[in-house]
Amino acid sequence: MKKIQSLASLTLLAAGVAFSCSQVKTNQSKTSNNTFQVDNRSVTVYTTAKDTDLRLSQNGTLRFQDFGQPLETQVCVFVDPSKTFQTMVGIGGAITDATAETFAKMPKDKQQEIMKAYYDPTNGIGYTLGRTTIHSSDFSSGSYTYVEDNDKELKTFSVKHDEQYRIPFIKQAIQAAGGKLTMYVSPWSPPAWMKDTKTMLRGGKLLPEYRQNWANYYIKFINSYEQAGIPIWGLSVQNEPMAKQTWESCIFTGEEERDFIKEYLGPTLHKSGMKDKKLIAWDHNRDLIYQRASTVLNDPEAAKYVWGIGYHWYETWTGSDMLFDNLRKVKETFPETNLIFTEGCIEKFDFNRINDWSLGERYGYSMVNDFNAGTVAWTDWNMVLDEKGGPNHVGNFCFAPIHADTRNGKVLYTNSYYYLGHFSKFVKPGAKRIISSSNRDALQTTAFLNPDGKVAVIVLNTTDKPLDYKLWINGKAADAKSLPHSIATLVL
Repeated sequence: MKKIQSLASLTLLAAGVAFSCSQVKTNQSKTSNNTFQVDNRSVTVYTTAKDTDLRLSQNGTLRFQDFGQPLETQVCVFVDPSKTFQTMVGIGGAITDATAETFAKMPKDKQQEIMKAYYDPTNGIGYTLGRTTIHSSDFSSGSYTYVEDNDKELKTFSVKHDEQYRIPFIKQAIQAAGGKLTMYVSPWSPPAWMKDTKTMLRGGKLLPEYRQNWANYYIKFINSYEQAGIPIWGLSVQNEPMAKQTWESCIFTGEEERDFIKEYLGPTLHKSGMKDKKLIAWDHNRDLIYQRASTVLNDPEAAKYVWGIGYHWYETWTGSDMLFDNLRKVKETFPETNLIFTEGCIEKFDFNRINDWSLGERYGYSMVNDFNAGTVAWTDWNMVLDEKGGPNHVGNFCFAPIHADTRNGKVLYTNSYYYLGHFSKFVKPGAKRIISSSNRDALQTTAFLNPDGKVAVIVLNTTDKPLDYKLWINGKAADAKSLPHSIATLVL
């Protein structure tokens, strides 16, 4: 990218394409009878664009005028704040061992910069959500667990390993986020001795005789982290339960996950006083999401424990595009169950691609469509990785929005960071998605009504062409311009 905008320059940013709309009801009803008024209101535009210096930069103020009926030849983004949908939980990233270890290798001033960049709502992009792992994942320097081998009663359980890097990072993150960070946790594999393959790597399955022991393990972990001062909001059952990876992995069929939830993990959470923890099933790609959701949720004894269905974006490894329609099918069939994006990153790290514009566009494309399909929370994968795309103990090196070059102490921002910021900075927990509709496929859009009465409208352009358009609300319109390969958040 041409220029990385300093954190100080972000201080002027307001909350997205935010329209002050206190007249709009913010209760649970789907439709308000009040008309959203835009008279005498201006719209502030914040833009990130390829081949420019714009990075979450304020670059325009728009005014509404009477407009009425658009013609088919007039490009428009139509916004209707009176129609509300899902309520947002938060947007954020995963705090892995790799992230915490890389962070610890950086100079103190650079550590402070990274914390502000992610968690400060004014000088950064205001992350409110976090995910972390139950013991090791591929993004750890090595495999480890919290108990000694064959300790069925978990008497040796200890998270001491995490006290070196991960727990201190999370506690700093909570402080940087203003004292509250919605955290959920996910396992990649049970300990080797609990599995039929006797290894944490390369898939395998949880042995039936250890199902209760494994359920108890989640409780031990949550209790240990909360005793360390890290409140845990929720947990997923198993990361990528249909993937036999070279790293930590474990296979659960839909029936096996359903039965583990209803017979072991769900009841154990309730008996342990943790029925308020949000339990997330699936936690894998969009391709099989309906099959998994229906298998689990069609059983009322399992469904009663499940808060949401988690998903990733890696179905593209098959050659498919991202399958957003599968999300809609889940939401249509199980409207009371939440959708949560639990992981996504750009794979196959190459330092020479740090400035590749396609990195951020993948985020923008996914986020616009995921939210329009009903998603309530969105979690990036590693927040920070080193100059090699790691550390990773099996060589599965990937991109992160921020790379910390431990050779020279430099903090490198990919454009993914800014694309994420167009959502996380301006769409607050408690926001409700509203209608935002484009009449050209070159402009993709989503919008939200925030708890403070502001509306954030995001407009994405992944084409090579600039496009003039009208931002249209209730017969009024403001002239706007979408730059080539850009994302904009508009604010009233």
